Amino acid sequence: MRGLTVGRSPGDARRSTQAASTAVAVFVALGLSLSGCAAGGTGARDEGPAHADAVAGAASSSPAASPSKVPDRVDAVRLVKADPKVSPEVKRELKPCVADEYPVDVSYGELTGGSGSAEDVVVNVLTCGDAVGVGSYVYREEDGAYQNVFRAEEPPVYAEIDRGDLVVTKQVYEKGDPVSSPSGENVITYRWASGRFDEEFRTHNDYSNAAGNMPTPAPEPES
Repeated sequence: MRGLTVGRSPGDARRSTQAASTAVAVFVALGLSLSGCAAGGTGARDEGPAHADAVAGAASSSPAASPSKVPDRVDAVRLVKADPKVSPEVKRELKPCVADEYPVDVSYGELTGGSGSAEDVVVNVLTCGDAVGVGSYVYREEDGAYQNVFRAEEPPVYAEIDRGDLVVTKQVYEKGDPVSSPSGENVITYRWASGRFDEEFRTHNDYSNAAGNMPTPAPEPES
């Protein structure tokens, strides 16, 4: 303490000593505080892991998005050809148009509310040349196999799935109508009930052929 008392009074020395002690205490306290934060005490860094746990908990509690249902693909051609309910006339039409490409349209969806995981299958058989529907069928999975639960074989006919209903369109031809220009159509909506499709309602639409069949005026002769 000799260096602190040279040229100073005892009071100044005591004050200097107290100041030095206070400064040391401040540095010690600061060091303990910093070491406490680094060691994972109750400082601000403790809130980091807690916040991460909360976020993880919120993420785990949110419902996971269910995967979209992928329909079980079927061999529609084999299904129709092996179906005893399909007429021989339709089976004769069911032949490749080009190479191994068959004229069939296939749709998958919920129509009958079956208990199995497979969706119902709608198959339309068409002609190769003008794509006229010659047969429409609905197949439902029962005991691991597909069963025919609907058929329409009055051409031209086409079946579709519309919001859980079966919609069958039958084009109407009058005498002299070409295949490409029917006079109208009947649209019939079926709904599955009590193990079968029941007709709910039907509509009829008349086509206007005026635009396509208007005669072309003859050109006026040049003067």
